[in-house]
Amino acid sequence: MSNDDLHPDRSNHHDLHPYMIECAAEAARVARGVRTTQLDDPTHCPDWDVRAMVNHWVLYTSHGLEHRALRKQLSEELTARDFTADPDWAQAYAAQLDRAVAAWADPAVWEGEVDLGMAKMPADELASMIIKELAVHGWDVATATGQEYRVSDGAARLILDVVEKHGALYRQYDGFADPVPVPDDAPVFERALASSGRDPRQQAMSKLDH
Repeated sequence: MSNDDLHPDRSNHHDLHPYMIECAAEAARVARGVRTTQLDDPTHCPDWDVRAMVNHWVLYTSHGLEHRALRKQLSEELTARDFTADPDWAQAYAAQLDRAVAAWADPAVWEGEVDLGMAKMPADELASMIIKELAVHGWDVATATGQEYRVSDGAARLILDVVEKHGALYRQYDGFADPVPVPDDAPVFERALASSGRDPRQQAMSKLDH
């Protein structure tokens, strides 16, 4: 049985958009908690410091999210921009997230496909993947800066579904590491993180280090 069989009602605007709103709000909160002095700190992702992680996060989960809704490609200027060079980058990120989430408020945006350049993907499926990016990379940033990224049980289940459905694709492009073992009764979001190759126990360790 596939994840779609388990959750047949998750593929429309009414079910997914509230999770997008939730995860975007939490991402904005975590961004505001990042101190300038932490931008050069390491993350658990090899060769990525907090600055690199934040730039990737901001680009794809706010600008990319809006561009996908509008069926536009990201410009070279955006993909090359260091968003953290702006002292108010967190406020700018929050504002851009608001614009992106608003762009997906129209149910018609969730219909049809989105041209990614090399391939096309159903809009609702792509939206679910970006919601996953909001949460998983939000957790990455939170963990590296001594914070916590919190999601509802419903959002956590969606993220787990996406991670399990697309895990092989992400690993093909080095987006995920090998799964990390966790107890079967671990919270759903921890299971999603572990399935994506992240150790959810690092969150507690980060708090001890700061």
